[in-house]
Amino acid sequence: MKLPLQYIETLADLGYSHDEARFLYIVATYSGYFTQRQFLAFTRARRGKRSDLFARRVLNSGHATVRDYMGYGPIYHLFSRTLYVAVGKGNLRNRREHSFEFIRTRLVLLDFLLAHQDADYFETEEEKVGFFVQTLGLPITHLPAKVYEGGPEGRPTLRHFVDGFPLFLAPPLPGLSAVLTFSYVDSGDSSGSGFSKHLLTYQPLFRQLNSFRFLFISPKSSKFRSAEERFRSAVKRPLESDVSAEILRYFEIRQKWDDRQYVIPITNDLEFLNAAKRRFHGERFESLFSAWRSGRLTKEDLRRKLSDHRPEQNIYFESVLVSDHRSYLERNECRSERGMKHTVHPSVHRSVHQLGERKC
Repeated sequence: MKLPLQYIETLADLGYSHDEARFLYIVATYSGYFTQRQFLAFTRARRGKRSDLFARRVLNSGHATVRDYMGYGPIYHLFSRTLYVAVGKGNLRNRREHSFEFIRTRLVLLDFLLAHQDADYFETEEEKVGFFVQTLGLPITHLPAKVYEGGPEGRPTLRHFVDGFPLFLAPPLPGLSAVLTFSYVDSGDSSGSGFSKHLLTYQPLFRQLNSFRFLFISPKSSKFRSAEERFRSAVKRPLESDVSAEILRYFEIRQKWDDRQYVIPITNDLEFLNAAKRRFHGERFESLFSAWRSGRLTKEDLRRKLSDHRPEQNIYFESVLVSDHRSYLERNECRSERGMKHTVHPSVHRSVHQLGERKC
């Protein structure tokens, strides 16, 4: 993780130590929320004077607020515009108030980042868009986007990659190039519908890539199997399958629509047509459609051409287990009752095993 030195120095000028400044930069950029446990894990310190001084400093400076959320313990929120401006991100939405579901998700996201600081993350929307459009040469229309009302001068604003989930180039293995890695951060309490919608939003981009990796990050390993099944069904199988039948159906429905053969529109056909137009657009598909419509291209020719041009795709799925914040607090309450010292444990583990409950 590359942290710009000038912003770390600016935070230091506000009265923070070097480690505190680095931690605050990461929180402001990616999360907006943090716990003392995460600060201790980052600085590799024990709970005590150092963490108490940091907590008082960030609160007394007016840079953060703290609240106790539903048994999750004190959660700090960086809200000060002064602090966000100091790190060059005065317009980030992280400083606004959010739902508890959003907060839980950001705490899980921060745990993942703190445990994987060697990755080369894309920090901003501009960096992500620039990588796919300028570096990879993809049309911007393939990127996940959302329209926000009430932008500058009251005009709608189009934003890309609004989920803010980690997107990075994984460190390459010897002899291999870096792996483009997407992710989804699950709070542990959300339903699977959010994950399905996320995959649907990213499908147009996934179709343009020959190789990528996808991480499902969650504090509940019980969700891993269903998440992988959803990913295989929504992404892996469709991308690795023969799409010539779908393109042929698209051409047939499009021809009927262009020739006004629909007396009464068929809802399923129109929904498929609209989705296919977004998926199969560009000069190549227009040329194929023109040749097919004129009779110069048969069904067999179409399948052969698509097969010849279909690149081999390498798609990987991994599950990443992040420690549950509630279980951590419960364990520490038990230790406090027994007079035991607090210890810092790694917060993220790769696992395919169900975590057993730890009782007092």
